[in-house]
Amino acid sequence: MKKCHIAYLACTAALLGTGLGAAAPDAGHRVHIVHPGESIQKAVDAARPGDTVLVAAGTYRQSVDISTPGLTLRGMGRGTVLRPAAGTATTAPAAGTGTAKPAPKPAKPSKPAKPAKPAKPAKAPKPARSASSCAASGNGICVTGTKDHNVDGVTLASLTVTGFTKNGVYATDADGLTVRRVTAVKNGVWGIATERSLHGEFRDNTARDNGDAGLFLANSVKEEMGATDTDGTVVEHNRLTGNRIGVTVRRLRNLTVADNLLTDNCAAVFVVGDENKPKAGFVTVTENRIEHNNKSCPKTARLDALQGSGIVLTGAEDSVITRNVIKDNAGKSPLSGGIVLFKSFVGTTSDRNRISDNLLRDNSPADLVNTDTGKGNAFEGNDCRSSKPAGLC
Repeated sequence: MKKCHIAYLACTAALLGTGLGAAAPDAGHRVHIVHPGESIQKAVDAARPGDTVLVAAGTYRQSVDISTPGLTLRGMGRGTVLRPAAGTATTAPAAGTGTAKPAPKPAKPSKPAKPAKPAKPAKAPKPARSASSCAASGNGICVTGTKDHNVDGVTLASLTVTGFTKNGVYATDADGLTVRRVTAVKNGVWGIATERSLHGEFRDNTARDNGDAGLFLANSVKEEMGATDTDGTVVEHNRLTGNRIGVTVRRLRNLTVADNLLTDNCAAVFVVGDENKPKAGFVTVTENRIEHNNKSCPKTARLDALQGSGIVLTGAEDSVITRNVIKDNAGKSPLSGGIVLFKSFVGTTSDRNRISDNLLRDNSPADLVNTDTGKGNAFEGNDCRSSKPAGLC
């Protein structure tokens, strides 16, 4: 028993020391190690608040649902990869496939066949695992609380989620969610997404070639409601490229998007509000590098065609756009331009926003574009060469 305990500690120390830069968990908290071929969900289900599930490098064809507060799910870097489970048949195999047993020989006339014993009643199916729910929805990792009880303090770190039909990472009703060094690539809708969540930290992630936003943060996508206060969520030091939109902040307040690299998306940053109260706003977008977001995306039921949009504010108030470098974003969409104030599609204006001290070059149709009729918007100290209407630079 002593040898087993020593081996467990040695293995844990070796894995923690392999490029993760992570300290050992606090006393009383366990590390659950998962190797290729094993179930991440099983380790998550066995973990208690404060534990770490450490996933070794390899490819795991599975989804994971997390509802344990304080849990850390950590990989070994980009080499720890979650992909959708391999497809399985959903219907009974057709005749002639070789899967059915051959029919029994007919009974001899002189010896009638004995009546078959009644079949034993089938056992009730076990309830579906939470991971199956996450997978069935097309997601890779789900962090799930409830409207009445948030899941607190979950951390996702140092792994890749790719190829899921919907979202790579999807969190609802999470408080204090941290997502760091996660790579979300080629997922059908969002790379990393949250709804109804507070105090989030999204740092040093890569979201590339996702169907919609690389990072998507919203109050709710299914309910009409006013913007919610995130209590200081931070989106910082991320690399967002090749998505429809790099970062979407939808119907939220009190959030910072800072020091990110956004390139080759159809649009880099969207701050979106609507007619609900309170309005979206009090969002700070600062010190981002936004270049060449000229990928072309077709019109959808909710949004016009996109191309060449740097930062777009629509239906937002009291936000600050400052000290960003915005270059070479060009397109012919109504939303094209370096920094764009755009009256929302439901007619809500953007008011009292401050656009200051940004460096803008070679954006088309202009570096600064204001087609909004809102009040109190200020353009101050920007280093730019063109604007619509003239005089904003």
